[in-house]
Amino acid sequence: MERGRVLVTGASGRLGHALVVELVAHDYEVVAADRRPSPLKRSEVRFVEIELGDVGQVAAAMAGSHAVIHLGAIPGPNRHADEVVFGNNTRATFAVLQSARLLGVRRAVIASSISALGPSFSPEPTTPLYAPVDEDHPLLGADPYALSKEVDERTAAMFHRRAGMAVAALRFAWISTPDEVGEAAARTRRNPAGSSRTLWSYVDIQDAAAAARLALEAAGLAFEVFNVTAADTLSDIPTEELIREFAPSVEIRQPIAGCASAYSIEKARRMIGYDPAHSWRHSSA
Repeated sequence: MERGRVLVTGASGRLGHALVVELVAHDYEVVAADRRPSPLKRSEVRFVEIELGDVGQVAAAMAGSHAVIHLGAIPGPNRHADEVVFGNNTRATFAVLQSARLLGVRRAVIASSISALGPSFSPEPTTPLYAPVDEDHPLLGADPYALSKEVDERTAAMFHRRAGMAVAALRFAWISTPDEVGEAAARTRRNPAGSSRTLWSYVDIQDAAAAARLALEAAGLAFEVFNVTAADTLSDIPTEELIREFAPSVEIRQPIAGCASAYSIEKARRMIGYDPAHSWRHSSA
């Protein structure tokens, strides 16, 4: 893809900040958009304060951009009322992609989540149906955040059909910083059952940012969904052993070597060149 101007929504959040740094390092001109000012003060980044649900404001911020990476959302179901979480997230995604369509912007990346599958925030403890978990796993959400991500993905698919827009929806695992991941691994060591809902998955923030850039640059995409996780789990216990002991309802459909992730990232490797470079094992060494 041509190195041009990219609008990043949710740019003041943790992943947004890391993504802006990643894009600038790869010679992109970045417009950073959010409801609150960005902590990143760089001359090559222009910040725009906007309401993401307003097509006019989003389109004004997007004008002149070649692409958009949409991260702005309420990042879970428990911080606001259910209707606020669902309405905010789905309206923002529609407004961003509608703005892109109106402006003729033909490439977008949106933040989805492995939470769309359902187990992460389910009212009742549950797990994925099978492992390795691929992008074809049913979406069985029982909370407003999971539903918002499912609707976001369907919205993106509609804009591809309507406008021929290339859209990648990235299903991020828990996004961790180097300061957080060691403690998360320690908690998992003390209580392996506590992370069974998400099958002990995570992704380093730098790898998450790189995945968004790679999805932006990948050729030949239509509408595609990609799992974005680390290559390993947060545990020293082999993954198949973890599943058999702490998530026995999960069908192991293919061998999982050692402590490899229970989520398949093969599609992301093949189609966008995603190759996670960071692990908590390196951070704690």
